[in-house]
Amino acid sequence: MIPNGYLVFEDENFIESSVAKLNALRKSGQFCDVKLQVCGHEMLAHRAVLACCSPYLFEIFNNDSDPHGFSHVKFDDLNPAAVEILMNYAYTAQLKADKELVKDVYSAAKKLKMDRVRQVCGDYILSRMDVQNCISYRNFASQMGDTRLLGQIDSCIQENLLEISEQDEFLKLPRLKLEVILEENVSLPSNGKVYTKVINWVQRSVWENGKNLEELMEEVQTLYYTADHKMLDGSVLDGQAEVFGIDDDHIQFVQKTSPRENSHRQIHSMSSGILSTPVQTNKDEWKIIASEKTTCGYNREECLRTVECFDPATDGWIFIAPMRTPRARFQMAVLMGQLYVTGGSNGHSDELCCGETYNPNTNEWTPVPELRTNRCNAGVCSLNGKLYIVGGSDPYGQKGLKNCDAFDPVSKTWTNCAPLITRRHQAAVCGLDGYLYVAGGAESWNCLNTVERYNPENNTWTLVSPMNMARRGAGVAVYDGKIFAVGGFDGTHALSCVEMFDPAKNEWKMMGSMTSARSNAGVAAVNRLLYAVGGFDGNAFLNNVEVYNPETNEWSPYTKTNLSSL
Repeated sequence: MIPNGYLVFEDENFIESSVAKLNALRKSGQFCDVKLQVCGHEMLAHRAVLACCSPYLFEIFNNDSDPHGFSHVKFDDLNPAAVEILMNYAYTAQLKADKELVKDVYSAAKKLKMDRVRQVCGDYILSRMDVQNCISYRNFASQMGDTRLLGQIDSCIQENLLEISEQDEFLKLPRLKLEVILEENVSLPSNGKVYTKVINWVQRSVWENGKNLEELMEEVQTLYYTADHKMLDGSVLDGQAEVFGIDDDHIQFVQKTSPRENSHRQIHSMSSGILSTPVQTNKDEWKIIASEKTTCGYNREECLRTVECFDPATDGWIFIAPMRTPRARFQMAVLMGQLYVTGGSNGHSDELCCGETYNPNTNEWTPVPELRTNRCNAGVCSLNGKLYIVGGSDPYGQKGLKNCDAFDPVSKTWTNCAPLITRRHQAAVCGLDGYLYVAGGAESWNCLNTVERYNPENNTWTLVSPMNMARRGAGVAVYDGKIFAVGGFDGTHALSCVEMFDPAKNEWKMMGSMTSARSNAGVAAVNRLLYAVGGFDGNAFLNNVEVYNPETNEWSPYTKTNLSSL
């Protein structure tokens, strides 16, 4: 295929063949430059291959005094069979492990910082979990320090508390004081059994294991018992509760009204990357919806569910219903009056395939069918009554994807579209005049200035004029039939420069620069103005807003006076 004079060819068979040959070289010991010693077993491999899949080994090889010599790495705490499985995976991208070895593979992947393998093994463990083995699985998750696994396993334990409490393994759970917070007019069934089990737990811990009671009293597990008979984490509850029965040695029952939806408005918002898009409300007014998120590359434990709405007419931000899933590294779009979010990352090295949609009339989020592949850093936009998700990062975040998928909200199905010409993630994506535009992004770590246009009529991509600046993480908005690419990151620092694409002339023109450099900012056109919301300036996450006036070609910090022309 030769689009616009460029020769583009990708031989997928060549890649598959090369991988197979490289693995054969490893097994025969040819050209190997590293030896792994795992509990007395020796394994030869190629440093470049292992460094690509294991950040842990990358650091070791990178710090070798002789980077061109032969490396020796020793492990005394890993199962050799599990390491061999990971070696095969590094060379073939195929993970094959007997069920008895999955925990050992997980442990080895954790040591080598192979997060994707750790996630897959964790998902496999969860798929095999039941009320009989969930406590032993919890012990393993606790040893590994995996909060994601612990959370899901604890949910299973809480929902099947009475059945699980009959097992001897129940006494090994790390709990003493059990605070059960009840909704009004709800009683906890068979609470006498819970009392008895906690008393037995105390006896085992103090008498058999010799622990100090005062120290054990500091270990408190708070559960909230809902009207639909589910045990939920009660740590999010605030305010005063009326204690109507206390036995300090054992269980504390607390009467408290259940939290209402508006309690989410009290959540402290964090300065972070912000995505914004205008969405129409039931009052026929346009507002900006901003979903605040912490970019996982900077703090993977602070992905948020919170969503804020800005009304230019009242000059105020308010919290609306939170998303169902915490997520970062995602984009969103408005389709048929509803806001869609898809994919992203949940903060535990997991790329997501789930999506959800927000109805501003009911203030509710509902799930949408899952993507065909997990991905984050993908571009999202609506076009001709469909939702498109374009490109994104592979599970390791090391290269961009060519994938393009379209969602039909009527049939609620995803379909594959023609792949991009160039792999890219963190690209700016928007729709204009019946076409889908994808600008910039990064192929692996190299920022791009190339721009592709998709024609849904014939399912083809073509290259159009490239941007003046290579950039990833740029904000994008359509105004007056033109595309604005705002800020981004050029591979070295955040950008404040802005450029505009005129499809009639097929050219990009530099426009007035923002007052602040910002990448991964949200950009929206509302009431004849462009808004740039949040982002990252290279040093800190931003929570400020600036406004662009096309008539003066100038950006200025947002103030109430900016709206005087509306």
